[in-house]
Amino acid sequence: MSALATDADALLRKLEWTVIRRLDGLLQGDYRTLFRGGGVDLADLREYQLHDDVRHIDWNVTARLQTPYVRQFLEDRDMTAWFLLDLSGSVDFGSGDVTKLAVSSGFVATLARVITRHGNRAGAVLYGQRVDTVLPPRTSRAHVLELLARMRMPRAQAAPGVRPAGTQLAELLRMADGVMTRRSLVFVVSDFISAPGWADALARLARRHEVVAVRLWDPMEMALPDVGLVTVEDAETGEQLFIDAADPAFRERYAAIAEQQEAELFEQLGRSGADVIELATDDDLLQALLRLSDLRRLRARRGSPVRGPASLQRARPAPAAAPPA
Repeated sequence: MSALATDADALLRKLEWTVIRRLDGLLQGDYRTLFRGGGVDLADLREYQLHDDVRHIDWNVTARLQTPYVRQFLEDRDMTAWFLLDLSGSVDFGSGDVTKLAVSSGFVATLARVITRHGNRAGAVLYGQRVDTVLPPRTSRAHVLELLARMRMPRAQAAPGVRPAGTQLAELLRMADGVMTRRSLVFVVSDFISAPGWADALARLARRHEVVAVRLWDPMEMALPDVGLVTVEDAETGEQLFIDAADPAFRERYAAIAEQQEAELFEQLGRSGADVIELATDDDLLQALLRLSDLRRLRARRGSPVRGPASLQRARPAPAAAPPA
């Protein structure tokens, strides 16, 4: 554990010099956050939209205009942020030198430190090592280091002869819903490679809190390279398959299935009412966090969830044209 703590301290020091100092003041102000919610100062009125809290309806304006309107408030400076972290086997994957877990660690460390530097609190619920691991919200740098050290802990190995179960992201979301007792800013950091059922749990969470779904991904998950005959293994269940990645037809089917799963994923995220942003293993962390800042500012102006339009998500290259038959 001491070695993990040393690694976490080195990572945080590096991020403080390269990223955090440049972000300080962009993601939140000195006295107020950028997030509208349950404060006491009225910020604006707007028409009621799906997923809005009915308790915020202004009945006087609604009766006068014959259209439901809701109040928006500026939240107080004291903000609680929660990180719901998927640390399952699939997050350990990375086709290059950087894994999705490393991207998640940098993202969480940076945001948690920016938030806690101003006296706000950050807590976390970790899934994939021990589903009941909860770090209550605190404000210190030591708290951020403990969170990083826990993220980098090796997962417990399954008993011999027992195949591990796949990710059940709904378990993480349901447990977090019972832990977070006050309205909070919630970051769900996951690759969303999970058994079905998480979308409804995420929607329930988004009705009570301001939720940002941070989707981790790797370019190889969308397009398989021509590497010949290889054995691939499911990082969570241990199942192995022998495939011919040199076959153009196989790679085409792989890409088609990936695109279909991608469309289904973003359809579910869009229905949940959460804001959405992507982090790739070849992304620049600073630029990704600046996109998050833009995303939250856009939400503050619109007063409704932002589902990660192309201008705010990572810009992806256009798919290559199919070869002629």
